[in-house]
Amino acid sequence: MTAREPAEIARVASATGAKKVHRSWDRVLVSAFLAGAYISFGALVAVTVSSGLDTETWGTLPTLFMGAAFTLGLVLVLIAGSDLATGNMMMVPLGAMNGRLTIGEVVRNLTLVLFGNLLGALFVAFFLAVSTGVIGDPDSTGSAGLTFARLAEIAEGKVSHTPWEVFLRGVGCNWLVCLAVWMSLAATGVGGKILAVFFPVMAFVAMGFDHVVANMFYLPAAAFAGVEGIGWDDTLLNWLLAGVGNLVGAVVFVGTSYWYLFLRDEPEAAPQTGGEPAERA
Repeated sequence: MTAREPAEIARVASATGAKKVHRSWDRVLVSAFLAGAYISFGALVAVTVSSGLDTETWGTLPTLFMGAAFTLGLVLVLIAGSDLATGNMMMVPLGAMNGRLTIGEVVRNLTLVLFGNLLGALFVAFFLAVSTGVIGDPDSTGSAGLTFARLAEIAEGKVSHTPWEVFLRGVGCNWLVCLAVWMSLAATGVGGKILAVFFPVMAFVAMGFDHVVANMFYLPAAAFAGVEGIGWDDTLLNWLLAGVGNLVGAVVFVGTSYWYLFLRDEPEAAPQTGGEPAERA
């Protein structure tokens, strides 16, 4: 299986980050909406497969099942093609570090992609998770009742941590997510990309780290389903802290690290305009 070397991955990531910015705002928004929906599909199946498993019997295995199922979201993002804020947090700033973009272009892209991701996540949460009855309500029984209880457990856990803990969980999450995206750039085949994504994404979910776009699904879905104690003030605070943590994890621990290792001594690339990205995340 053909694979790129790390230095070549860095060049591809930088070029991809630049190409992501140089598209019309409507294409970026649609692409981001799709990514928010795809991550929400992964989150929804993760809730479903891990529901009804008593921790006294299963221990921590439900989080492993949840992590394995959640990988669907990033696989859809990478293979089908869409713009996920957490991946852009690594590639778009890397394009700026390599002289392809301005700081203003980075900020505009990340803001638009986050907004599109939010729209996609809210759509799936309201229409496909709660309105369909896949996620039940407090009075549900059977599988809907089990998924409601599992979602409530996840959402309550998300808002129970201190701000510092949420921030650090965001750092750890996107360090792993961006490594998944980074390694997927090494592969030129679909199978290699899926394998590269699986283990880092499974790991961050199993460890309970916070992904801002996934939380754009979990917390609103819990609020729409009627989980007690999940308010929009706690939700917005979680998104802010997790998002900042995700940004630090992406920029500091992946983007800047690999720019320093492989791109710092290369001539600055000329700014690029037009075209569609060869790699997407």
